[in-house]
Amino acid sequence: MTSIKIDKNYLNTVISWRRDFHQYPEVGWLEFRTASLIASYLDDWNYDVKAGKEVITSERLGVPEQQVLDASYDMAKREGAPIYWLEKMKGGFTGVVATLDTGKPGPTIAFRVDIDALPILESAANSHVPSQLGFRSKHEGAMHACGHDSHAAIGLGLAQQLMERKEMLKGKIKIIFQPAEEGARGGSVIAESSHLDDVDFFMALHIGTGIPKGTFVAGTDGFLASTKYDVKFHGVAAHSGAFPERGKNALLASAQATLALHSLPPHSDGVSRVNVGKLLAGTGRNIIPSYAEAQFEIRAETSEINAFYEQKVEQIIQGAATMYGVEATLEKVGYAINIPSNRELAGILAKAASKTSIQQVIDFNEFKAGSEDATFLMKKVQEQGGQACYSIIGTTLAAGHHHECFDIAEDDMLTAIEIWLNTVFQIYEEANET
Repeated sequence: MTSIKIDKNYLNTVISWRRDFHQYPEVGWLEFRTASLIASYLDDWNYDVKAGKEVITSERLGVPEQQVLDASYDMAKREGAPIYWLEKMKGGFTGVVATLDTGKPGPTIAFRVDIDALPILESAANSHVPSQLGFRSKHEGAMHACGHDSHAAIGLGLAQQLMERKEMLKGKIKIIFQPAEEGARGGSVIAESSHLDDVDFFMALHIGTGIPKGTFVAGTDGFLASTKYDVKFHGVAAHSGAFPERGKNALLASAQATLALHSLPPHSDGVSRVNVGKLLAGTGRNIIPSYAEAQFEIRAETSEINAFYEQKVEQIIQGAATMYGVEATLEKVGYAINIPSNRELAGILAKAASKTSIQQVIDFNEFKAGSEDATFLMKKVQEQGGQACYSIIGTTLAAGHHHECFDIAEDDMLTAIEIWLNTVFQIYEEANET
């Protein structure tokens, strides 16, 4: 039985990558510096690297406005992004796929990590470790508050460790660095490309999510299907004192829609959630508001339940607009589906994890909390006859995900790399036994 151990001193390298990414967080489709640095590292290690439009070949959802794309691109250039790779990503095409082709017969194994940050102002408190140790976000209003900086570092660590063992490998190994996971925008686009067409085994992973340090969940089921929306209401402004009847109040339409969305009943077939997370309207106290905008989402236990609420959402938005005589435009800006992990591959991951320092291995677990657009990549591999699995590596969190004080125990990144590294050889071993 092959058991791979990584020198504990290698953690310092992984930490340096993670802390660098943490200081320069970039939200979805704007990961210019992050993705170009990743591509540069992989190229230096002799991977076959595809980036930009070589990876993202279909229509994207939720792409920022051109001026935002341009400003973020210029900022990445100022902050040291490698120009060769940066130019490939102009326009927000920030995906990277690295392939190691051994030239020997064997399976194609793919790993996926996400790399985007969140629009959150990071804590500056002395008790917050990134602030205390000097790697707090340099981009005010953006933060790695979900661990994707550590995912990117795990992906790089895996890539380097695999290349150092190239003579032991066979078949192909692909590592996918996916943009725009937050808002569920990047996964479906990667799935529509050709990069998964030959994949036999696919794995994705998340750090934290409430799983304690020392625990590894090999396979999960229950990610919620989800649809993300932006809605804009356009009315007519008027003087609120002199001629209020001449106005068409976009603020009231948006407020009515918000209350109605949050009042949708639960579904008898499973879990469902609707949340309006952002609502902006009006310009002054004495003006009938002519404009309002909102961002909201649906989540549901199955894709069928999610589709049911999509219909309800459209009715509510149009109904609120009609009630107040305004116009409404509803735009889908992201979505995810519900798909289970393959239990056979989860079993392989569990065996691989048992060869590491992990104290507890859970073979399979329900996870009815968040959503994941890696589900699109999983579905594609499964439809082609391959196996796909989503795992969770536990860690000690300073605060919950999407919180301004979020932080992880960095040594768990090395454990995650070691698990995935051992999984490759576990796949080889099990293939030889059948």
